Amino acid sequence: MRDKTKMPHLLKTGTSTPLLSLRDVSLVYRAQPVLKDINWSLNPGQQWACLGPNGAGKTSLANVISRQARRASGEIHRAAQLGDKGVAYVCFEQQKALCDRDKKLDDSEFRADAHDLGTTISHLILAGREPDGRFDEWIDRLGIRHILDRGLRFVSTGEMRKTLLIKAILSDPGLLILDSPLDGLDRASQTELTRIIDELLSGPIPLLILCRQMDDVPQGVSHLMVLDHGTVVAAGLRGDILADPMVQALMEPPVAPLGQLPVATERPYELIADTPLLALRKVSVNYGDLQVLHEVNWIFQRGQHCAVSGPNGCGKTTLLSLITGDNHKAYGQDITLFGIPRGSGESVWDIKQKYGQLDTLLHLNHVRGMRVLEVVVSGFFDTIGLYDECGVVQRDTAGQWLAALGLAPYTKESFDALSFGLQRMVLLARAMVKSPIILLLDEPTLGLDGHHRKLILAAIDHIAANSDTQIIFVSHSAGETPQCINQQLVFEPRGDGFNLVCINGRKP
Repeated sequence: MRDKTKMPHLLKTGTSTPLLSLRDVSLVYRAQPVLKDINWSLNPGQQWACLGPNGAGKTSLANVISRQARRASGEIHRAAQLGDKGVAYVCFEQQKALCDRDKKLDDSEFRADAHDLGTTISHLILAGREPDGRFDEWIDRLGIRHILDRGLRFVSTGEMRKTLLIKAILSDPGLLILDSPLDGLDRASQTELTRIIDELLSGPIPLLILCRQMDDVPQGVSHLMVLDHGTVVAAGLRGDILADPMVQALMEPPVAPLGQLPVATERPYELIADTPLLALRKVSVNYGDLQVLHEVNWIFQRGQHCAVSGPNGCGKTTLLSLITGDNHKAYGQDITLFGIPRGSGESVWDIKQKYGQLDTLLHLNHVRGMRVLEVVVSGFFDTIGLYDECGVVQRDTAGQWLAALGLAPYTKESFDALSFGLQRMVLLARAMVKSPIILLLDEPTLGLDGHHRKLILAAIDHIAANSDTQIIFVSHSAGETPQCINQQLVFEPRGDGFNLVCINGRKP
């Protein structure tokens, strides 16, 4: 067994029998080591957080503990409590796996109404059990009663996060692992969930909370482990670890300078002069009895950079689908895109070629096994994956964008081998490679540590200042908008549903 005295700040466990004990645990994924000689114990009465930047190995550790990664080497000992009750793990990957399963089972084309709800939120939580008082308590506390009969593919990221948390709590696990639990939630939901996490930390269920930023470590956590490149670099009492200069340097590195942007790619289209880029007038969207948008009026002029914000499920994603051509509800409404009324003969691809897009779904769905340069080149074709032959000019342009965003050393690397934060930066280069008129960013900082959040916000401002591309930036998180933003589009709840009620502080 490894000599623990050689591991910096390794916590000395007490004499009580650990609930969970890892000894010399290592894990290799796609021929790359992602965990290296992990020695750690969770004792009764302790509440832990695992802190580390993107790519540190936090998710791999959670997968080992929850038995989702079965090829780890070393010794793992679980007390009877964990063996009997199991481990509940709430993360984005869980959401993606559930949505992918429902997509495979979708039989809409064989239905008279051409619509398969798939697994409903209620069924996902209850899993065949009858609802009881605890079920009602939790769905009301997290405000999801109105989506119980919706399919899980038809709710927002934040609503799905709440659903999975309730499912996990009601399963009464022996250990609950929460991966960045506040990600994807609006401000009100974050406040309520923070209270719930505080309650859980003072309760009987042991928790392990995965955190990407020092500020995200809850006060109720007693002990903290820090990972970097799959190795434990510090473990001990929460206050001692957060005060460690080595940990602070790891979590808050300086933001590297960005390079000169490439010359704009020649665009295969011309814009109609003296018209707004986007114009929506009294646009409404309903799905059955559910009103998502009501008489929205929004003009996006040339030279503007817009931040779109509002609570989970308020209609932000629906709004984006209207302007990108993905939503058939746009037909018959007063919507003008790039000077052309919607439905006047333009194709969806005529619209999409004018956008560069980046969102979490694109990130999670990206084709595996590609090189970084190939991922960026695929932006020329608006494909998830590279299926067309590309020319020398396209490859050169992709390389220039990687260099401009500080990613030149990774050009020939496997995209899968990069940290989550670096992958998001590569996808930003992919979105910009064709010099789009509008860069559409839906929660671009979601899932990123503090360093990569600062980096991507700086890159967005760099693009806005040094190109004619205009920004539409969607985010739940206060204080996370780029400095270039000069238009605010805010959704707020009202008695008649969610409406767009404020543009630049003015109500329509």
